[in-house]
Amino acid sequence: MEHDGYDPLILAFCCNWCSYAGADLAGVSRQQYPTNVRIIRVMCSGMVHPNLVINALTKGADGVIMCGCHPGDCHYIDGNLKAQKRADAIFLMLEDFGLERERFRLEWVSASEGIKFAEVMRQFTEEVQKLGPSPYKA
Repeated sequence: MEHDGYDPLILAFCCNWCSYAGADLAGVSRQQYPTNVRIIRVMCSGMVHPNLVINALTKGADGVIMCGCHPGDCHYIDGNLKAQKRADAIFLMLEDFGLERERFRLEWVSASEGIKFAEVMRQFTEEVQKLGPSPYKA
């Protein structure tokens, strides 16, 4: 079911060293991405605890995306591999909370990939928009 006119609230956890810099590059390069994306800068994607994602999704966010450095490029050696393991746990938790897997995404975006950052945000927002509002919305 298509939900035209509905703007989902998207939270984007972005690592300081790569993804946040990629978001910054998207901005200074005037790459368009939805204004309903709220970026939260974290030092490393591996620091995003699964409970943060689940809390966001059960307290009003329609979708959460976690962005980190490409594997092998993590400034904290293997933080992005930890993020991948946490993402696997998040997918299991989504099922327990009755939420669609498509409401969460993990993506690797480097500091030089401003265009990719904007495209990923557009795609993810469109996917979440098709799902409609979170069942946890008040």
